[in-house]
Amino acid sequence: MKAVISIIAALGAAAPVLAVQTGPDQLEALGREIFFDTNLSAHRNQSCASCHDPAAGFGSPFAEFNAGGSVVEGSVPGRFGNRKPPSLAYATFSPILHHIIDEGDVTIVGGAFLDGRATGKKLGSPTADQAQGPLLNPVEMGLPHAACAVARVMSPDDPDLYPVAFTDVWGADAMVDIPAEIVAQCDDPDARIEIGDEVLAARIDAAFDRIAIALAAFEKTDEVNPFSSRYDAWVAGTGTLTEQELRGLALFEAEDKGNCAACHVLTPTGREMRAVFTDWTYDNLGVPRNRDNPQGADYIDPGLGAYLKTDPVYASLADGVMGAQQVPTLRNLTKVLSPNDPKAYMHNGYFKTLEGVVHFYNTRDTLPRCADPLASEAEAMAGGCWPAPEIEATMNRDELGDLKLTPAEETDLVAFLKSLDDE
Repeated sequence: MKAVISIIAALGAAAPVLAVQTGPDQLEALGREIFFDTNLSAHRNQSCASCHDPAAGFGSPFAEFNAGGSVVEGSVPGRFGNRKPPSLAYATFSPILHHIIDEGDVTIVGGAFLDGRATGKKLGSPTADQAQGPLLNPVEMGLPHAACAVARVMSPDDPDLYPVAFTDVWGADAMVDIPAEIVAQCDDPDARIEIGDEVLAARIDAAFDRIAIALAAFEKTDEVNPFSSRYDAWVAGTGTLTEQELRGLALFEAEDKGNCAACHVLTPTGREMRAVFTDWTYDNLGVPRNRDNPQGADYIDPGLGAYLKTDPVYASLADGVMGAQQVPTLRNLTKVLSPNDPKAYMHNGYFKTLEGVVHFYNTRDTLPRCADPLASEAEAMAGGCWPAPEIEATMNRDELGDLKLTPAEETDLVAFLKSLDDE
C-alpha cells in the first residue's frame, strides 16, 4: 500500500470555504476554546476533549469504559454509541476521501471517522467535517440542532472561556442572533427544532461550518500533533532507541516477518515530512466481537462498507469492504491518565494490551478458534485460541494472520511500538 503515499502528498488539504478575518493563531485559539468547552453538549457536561483527552493521546481517557465495551457514554446518561472513540492526534493529515487504482484494485483512502463517512468534501477537510458529527449526535454530545452550538459559542455563559470570540475571527457580520425560543430548547436533547426562516437557517449553517473549521485548525496544531516521541528524536539524531526497540523496528519494516509498515507506513508524510504511521486506507483485520459492547454481544460493525452503501459513486464497492476500518496512527498507543489504567485497541476495544494485538496479528490464522465465540482477549490468550471475527468474508489475509514471529520477536515489536508515544 506504499504507493498510496505519493497521491496523498499530492492532494494536500483543500482551502476552507469561508474567509477568516484574522490570523491563523486566533483561529486555532478559538478552535481550542471550542474543543474544551463542556457547554457544547446537551447537559453541559461533555466537551470534545472529554472523549479525546490530551493526556490519553487525544483518545478515550475513561478507564471504566476501556476495560469493557470501550464505547463512551454520551452527554445523556445511558446513551451509548457503538464504537470506541479513535485518537484525534495526527488525524488532520488524512486527505479528502478518494480512491486509487493499483493493479486493477480500487482502494479507498482518506476521510475521517473509522468508517470514512466524514469525507472532507463539504468543508475541504475531513477533520472539519468530522467535528460537526459528535456535537449533534444524540448518543454523544447530543445538541438537538446546530443552532444550539452556534448560540453557545457566540454567547457563552462565561465569556472568560472565550478570550478569542467568534466574531474576533470571523468578523461582526458572521454574528447570528439565535431566537430565545430556540435557545430555550437546547438543554433538551430530544427537542425537535425547526428553523422556518431560510435566511436564518443559512446563517446558522454557515456559522456551524465556521465552528468546525476552527476546531480543525486547532487539531492541526503542534499541541495535538507534537511529533515528540523517542522515535522522532532518534530519527532526528537527537535521541536513541534501545537495542530491543531497534530489533522491533527492523521487524516492523521487514516484509517477510512483521510487515507492519505495509499499512502503518514509515514514509514521511506529516508536518516537516515526518511519519504518521498510517496510509489512511481501510482494512478488516478479523477482530472478534466484544461481548461488552453496549449495543450487545452480537453487534457487528460494518465499518466502511456501510458508508459506501450510501455513496452512489462507491456503492458497488461496499460489499467488498464490509467491516473495514481506517488504518489508525500507531502513535501514543500506551498513553493513559494513570499508570494502571486500561487501554483499549481496535474499533470495538476488544484488545486491552499491545501484547495481545501483536500476538493476534502474528497467530490469527494459525491458532484454533475458541470454543466460546465471545471469549475475551485474556481468555483467548490463556487458551491459545482466537474467537471468530466479526466479519470473515472480507478479512485481510495477505498482510497479517501468520507473521511467523517468535515470542521474543513479538516482545521486541511491542517495545518499538511503545517508543512512538509522544513525550
